[in-house]
Amino acid sequence: METTVGHYLATRLEQIGLEHYFQVPGDYNLQLLDELLKNENLQMMSCTNELNAAYAAEGYARANGASACVITFNVGAFSALNGVAGAYAERLPMIFISAGYNTNDEASGRFLHHTIGTTDYSYQEEMFRPVTCKTVRILTAEEAPAKIDDAIATALRESKPCYIEIASNLADAECPAPQPARFERAWEVGYDREAVEKAATEIAAQLNAAEKPLLLAGPHLRPYGAVEAFRRVAEAIGCAVAVQPNAKSFFPEDHPQYIGHYLGTSSAPGVEAMVDLADCVLAAGPMFTDYSTVGWTTTVPSDSGYIAVAENGVTTPEATYTGLPIAAVLEALAGKVERNTATVDQYNRDDVTGQQADYTPAVDTAQLTRAEMVHQINELLDGNSTLFAETGDSWFNGLHMQLPADAGFEIEMQWGAIGWSVPSSHGYAVAKGQDHHTILMVGDGSFQLTAQEVCNMIRYEDNITVIVVNNTGYVIESALHEGPYNYYKNWDYAALIEAFNAEDGEGIGITATTAGELRDALRVARANTRRPVLIEAQIPHDDMTQDLVKWGKPVSAAIGRPPAQQQ
Repeated sequence: METTVGHYLATRLEQIGLEHYFQVPGDYNLQLLDELLKNENLQMMSCTNELNAAYAAEGYARANGASACVITFNVGAFSALNGVAGAYAERLPMIFISAGYNTNDEASGRFLHHTIGTTDYSYQEEMFRPVTCKTVRILTAEEAPAKIDDAIATALRESKPCYIEIASNLADAECPAPQPARFERAWEVGYDREAVEKAATEIAAQLNAAEKPLLLAGPHLRPYGAVEAFRRVAEAIGCAVAVQPNAKSFFPEDHPQYIGHYLGTSSAPGVEAMVDLADCVLAAGPMFTDYSTVGWTTTVPSDSGYIAVAENGVTTPEATYTGLPIAAVLEALAGKVERNTATVDQYNRDDVTGQQADYTPAVDTAQLTRAEMVHQINELLDGNSTLFAETGDSWFNGLHMQLPADAGFEIEMQWGAIGWSVPSSHGYAVAKGQDHHTILMVGDGSFQLTAQEVCNMIRYEDNITVIVVNNTGYVIESALHEGPYNYYKNWDYAALIEAFNAEDGEGIGITATTAGELRDALRVARANTRRPVLIEAQIPHDDMTQDLVKWGKPVSAAIGRPPAQQQ
């Protein structure tokens, strides 16, 4: 039985659990888009530009576990590269699909439009190799099934993007129909059970010998399917549990063992002291960078008393094990550990609530402040909502919030691209559907980079609230390194909604300058679940979290340290 290359691809996308794909049309990919549209179980989601399409697919993968993005050759793909790299950094399996040139031009020696003026057209694939786990170019219909399957299988197995380039004249070419297939996810890959057992036994011995053990949840728990296994280990021990910022929501914040996020001097109250106090720290799925270590100033990891169960293997003071899945190691470990509540008991005795500022709701006429804004947004969250925190002070505003049970939290701390959150939250909202409330907190400068994707939130009737924090400048950049380049032209952000609505949209735009105006705006947001509500929250420029300042100075110092002296 025969099918077409485009239909084969669509079938595989459907089989891995996709219901949508994100695209921007261009002359090279129109035939492919026609073929994809023939699959009635996949919905095409149009985006305003290729970068936003890649970001939207990244957000969809956060909610759905995989995503797809379809772009045209060169001029489209180059724009999308940033978003694909972000998905790679965040370990999200995106099926990135680019149209290619016509196969008749392969050896013609002719120059093509949308190229850099060479007759070798392979450079696009070469560009994507560092930011994908597999690249394939399809230049004959016969090779399409095997190459498509290989790319998709690798992406799901490694939880990273793959790259599929399909020649512009092959989308409707006939190829063998898809055969039944099961694509393994990262946590389903085969492993050495004896090695897992040995590693788990060694980890348990160290934890059981410790007087004050502590567990640290890292961002790689989710892409490797280990969130639940981590919780089982934590509850078996009963010790204190902290999370890295990009693992917030991976452990319930109303759990008696939860103590907060760990970010060095910018940690939640009492957390840095507890990590320093612990004589054995088990980090599961960690990712330590200059950002997450506050410019390499934190004390974890250390040489003694530190265990890492990471994507590249297990590291203990005694040994290193490679190729062991995080989930498998944690599952084995849960049955071997002994109960020890010393760090939780110590944390509770310290009563760090005294380090937290008391909150009294501001009167309606009071000028809106950052602290008041954070508390009001926190009250908007419930178990059926997810908060997106854009790169910048929104990170710290989000980290300060107490998540209700089952609420989600999304940041992009590894790649850290400003502007990411607007299209990413749109993709996330599409995947979650209108019964789930997506809430975005984004700074005005970041918003200006990708603002046009709000029009598609309107078009597709996302259940999303966009809070644009207007403090008239790149506050995070000012915290890192002040300069005139951190300031830009102000916008009337709420007024953008009317432009995006045009003749048929129903989005709502509101400006809030006082505490009462924000309360009223959030009531509107809560009541509207079938259209986006954009709230421009105006706060003073210098009203930023102290955590941003404490974090920004060491990070800036690490970035700006002089070259090492050559020996």
